Amino acid sequence: MAINWGGVAGIIVFYLLILAVGLWASRKNKGSSDQEQVVLAGRNIGAVVGIFTMTATWVGGGYINGTAENVFLPEGNSGLVWTQAVWGYSTSLVLGGLFFAKIMRSKGYITMLDPFQLKYGSRMGGLLFIPALTGELFWTAAILNALGSTISVVLELDRTLSVIVSACIAMFYTFFGGLYSVVYTDIIQLICIFVGLWICVPFAMTNEAVEPIGSTSEEWLGTIESDQVGLWLDSALLLVCGGIPWQVYFQRVLSSKTPRTAQILSFVAGIGCIIMGIPSVLIGAIGASTSWDNTTLDLEKIDPYSQTSLILPLVIQYLTPPVISFIGLGAVSAAVMSSADSSILSSSSMFTHNVYKQVFRPKAGKLELLWVMRACIVVAGVIATALSLSINSVYQLFVFCSDFVYVVLFPQLLCVIYFSKCNTYGSLLAYIVALILRFGGGDSLLGIPALIKYPYYDEEEEVQLFPYKTLSMLSSLLTILVVSYPLDYLFKKGTIPKRYDFFRCVVNLPSAKDQVDSGDDEANVEMEKRDPKVSSPAGEDE
Repeated sequence: MAINWGGVAGIIVFYLLILAVGLWASRKNKGSSDQEQVVLAGRNIGAVVGIFTMTATWVGGGYINGTAENVFLPEGNSGLVWTQAVWGYSTSLVLGGLFFAKIMRSKGYITMLDPFQLKYGSRMGGLLFIPALTGELFWTAAILNALGSTISVVLELDRTLSVIVSACIAMFYTFFGGLYSVVYTDIIQLICIFVGLWICVPFAMTNEAVEPIGSTSEEWLGTIESDQVGLWLDSALLLVCGGIPWQVYFQRVLSSKTPRTAQILSFVAGIGCIIMGIPSVLIGAIGASTSWDNTTLDLEKIDPYSQTSLILPLVIQYLTPPVISFIGLGAVSAAVMSSADSSILSSSSMFTHNVYKQVFRPKAGKLELLWVMRACIVVAGVIATALSLSINSVYQLFVFCSDFVYVVLFPQLLCVIYFSKCNTYGSLLAYIVALILRFGGGDSLLGIPALIKYPYYDEEEEVQLFPYKTLSMLSSLLTILVVSYPLDYLFKKGTIPKRYDFFRCVVNLPSAKDQVDSGDDEANVEMEKRDPKVSSPAGEDE
């Protein structure tokens, strides 16, 4: 397969554009080592910029490539009816704006994990960091995987090098610019995707090798069998509710100028996700309606039906004119690269603020925290790059990253925000219950066999047809409430002696003096009860 030099030129041009914008935006930090300045852009993100960056955060490479892939897939749980990410993540943004954005922003938190550490203590907050980190890393891996799919079409088989180079560029400007660089490259990203994809759609749709998509709906629409309804609902709820407890989402919420702005950008970005998903759906349908042997694609080297993650770049390169291919492939590649920075920054800021500072180094200074976060940016980028090169399906990665977030974090976030008497005992037990029920159901992507066979388990296909992920989430939610509220009552009534409050979260609360002496964030729970204005974990630099 000959190298498409026009596509290569397009990618280089757009890469340089993203890099230039990222480095330009980094100047807004003015060398500051303050956490709010680096992580939250000084809480100075307005509605317009916020809408762009919120929409672009979700509409990244995994979103557009994964959507096209799943619509195109010829068999299995695929087709348009199974491509739930487009409306699922849009709904999650709206729900996030309705129920969480205003509350979180008004409290003045720095990361999504702050309310957990205020209520449950720094160590429990650090434990909840694990599923949050897993989600962010798999999200970044999905983005980079999509990039590799695009570049492998343009640069033949040089997928590994292209992913590594692109990840390095994203890490480079994020390293210096923090959220400012991420936000402004997101604006360029969204414009690139919108223009690049919509320009390609009419040319691809009118190509001689493509049948009208209306006459080939059986190829790309998909079906839901009666025994798959539970599986469909499970996946839908996973995307809707699992799309909320993300640091990458709350980073934009918390960086907004006002709580009202945080809500507005959530609502509008939800609409934007739907609009931006339409061209990817059409490209997937176009791919399914194409007679690929009538194109210049060498089917002996690349078979679209066995390498489904390549369908979007294949449609752009082989069904559009060279000039359009230049715009489409370059824009998509640049968009994918600039999406990776959001997740890398999110996971790094959580580790630095909620694990390193709150658990290991409560008295760490601003400059030390800045360099720890920069080191984390590099480490997170390397791990996500390795994951992206080891897993083939973009859509599988894209959905999987919401999995543990949905099962473990969503019930925890709901309880810590809306149920005042939840405590560390309920949170910890719920965490364990969620993991047992979720991992017990197995996972094909990770190669984990099903140890728990839920009702309607398909022995032949080895597939769980029962919505066991939702069952795991609801079981976790009930565990928090059933354990926390009785213990709260029994401790406060004196039925259980105060000395047995081992986690010091109900009645055996540490004093403010202990907090200062030990740097332990758990005492801040007591402080928050005394003064509702306390909104950030203890131990921050004065």
